[in-house]
Amino acid sequence: MSTETEAAAPAPAPAKGEPRRSGLPSWAIQGLVSLSAVVLALVVGAILIIVGDEQVQKAAGYFGAAPMDTISAAGSAVGNAYQALLSGALGGMTPISESLTQATPLICGGLAVSLAFRTGLFNIGAQGQLIAGAVLAAYVGFAWHLPPVLHLILAVIAGLVGGAVWGGVVGLLKARTGAHEVIVTIMLNYVALYLLQWLLTTKTFQRPGRTDPISPIVDGNAQFPKFGDTRLHLGFLVALVAAVFVWWLLSRSTIGFELRAVGANADASRTAGMSVGRAYVIAMVVAGALAGLAGTQQVLGTDLPLTDGVAASVGFDAITVALLGRGTPLGTVLAGLLFGALNAGGLQMQLITQTPLELTTVLQAVIVLFVAAPALVRSVFRFLPKDRGAGTVLAKGWNG
Repeated sequence: MSTETEAAAPAPAPAKGEPRRSGLPSWAIQGLVSLSAVVLALVVGAILIIVGDEQVQKAAGYFGAAPMDTISAAGSAVGNAYQALLSGALGGMTPISESLTQATPLICGGLAVSLAFRTGLFNIGAQGQLIAGAVLAAYVGFAWHLPPVLHLILAVIAGLVGGAVWGGVVGLLKARTGAHEVIVTIMLNYVALYLLQWLLTTKTFQRPGRTDPISPIVDGNAQFPKFGDTRLHLGFLVALVAAVFVWWLLSRSTIGFELRAVGANADASRTAGMSVGRAYVIAMVVAGALAGLAGTQQVLGTDLPLTDGVAASVGFDAITVALLGRGTPLGTVLAGLLFGALNAGGLQMQLITQTPLELTTVLQAVIVLFVAAPALVRSVFRFLPKDRGAGTVLAKGWNG
C-alpha cells in the first residue's frame, strides 16, 4: 500500500464504550467534565431532597393507590428547593452581591491551593494561613490609626505577610528536611487556630469591656469600601486581580515556568539545573500570601471583628474550589463563584423550604467526588469527548 493511501486512510474508530476523541483543547474538555459533575451533583441533591421531604413520605404511604401524588410531591419538593436556591443566589442585586461576597475569600483560598498543586504540593494549610493573615491584618486595622487608603494598604500588606510566613515555613521544611507538606500544613492549621484562641484572651486583642473572645472593630479607614448598601466590598475586585496575577506568574514568568516544571517532574527539573527546594519555598510563600489575602477579606471586609471563627471553613472549602477549578486561575474563579452562590442560595433555600443548609455542603462534596472521578462522569455522559491530557491536576501536579 502506498504512503498516500496510508495517509488518506481514516483513523480507527474508538472501541465500543470508549469516549470519542475530540479536537477540543484539554481545558475545554475538562470544563465539560466539571460542568457534568455539577449536573450529577444536582441530581444526587434532588434525590436527597425527595427522600427527606415530609410530603413525599406521606404520599409514598399510599403510592399504590395514587402514584401521581408521590411523583407530584417529589417534583414540587425538588422544584421549590432549587428555585429558592437559585433565587437566593441570583434573584436580584442583593442575592448576587451576597454570592460574590461569599465567593471572595474562596477565590483567594482556592488560588492558594491551586498554585501549590501546580508545583506538586498539596496545600492543606490554607485554613491556618488564612488565620495568620487575618490576625495581623486585624491587628493593624484596630491598633493603628492612620489616614484612609494608607491604613487599608498597610493592613492588607500585614495580612499578606502573615499568610506568606505561615506558608513559607511549610515550604522551607519541605525543601530542607523533606517533611511532607500535608502533615505539616495540617498541624499548622491547629497551631494557628489555638494561637488565635489564646490571642483573643489577651489584653491586646480582646475588646475592652468584653469577656468573650472578640477583638475591637477594625477602624473605618482600614476597611474595604462597600458597594452600596450590600456586604460586597472592594476585596472582590482584589481577588480578581489576584487571579490575574497567578495566571501571569504561572504562564508568563520564568519563576512560573520553574514552578510548573517542578510540579510536572521534580527529578527532571533537578537534572535540568533547577532548584526544586527553591521552587517549593517560593510556591508556599506565594500560596500563603494568597490565603492571607483571603483572611484580610474576612476581617477588613465581611467580619470586621476578629473571632476564633473568622476562618469558618473557607480554608478547607478552598481545596474543593481548587479541585473543581482544575488548578487553573480561571477555573478557580468560576468554582469560587459557584460555591459562593451555593452558600448564599442555601440560606434562602433553608428559609423558604426548610431544606437543611447542610444540603449545600453535600452538593459541594459530591461535585468534588465526581470531578475526582472523571471516568465515572463519562460513564454517565457518554457524549463527553476523551481528554488526551494526563488527567486531573492531582494526577499531574502532586508528587506526594
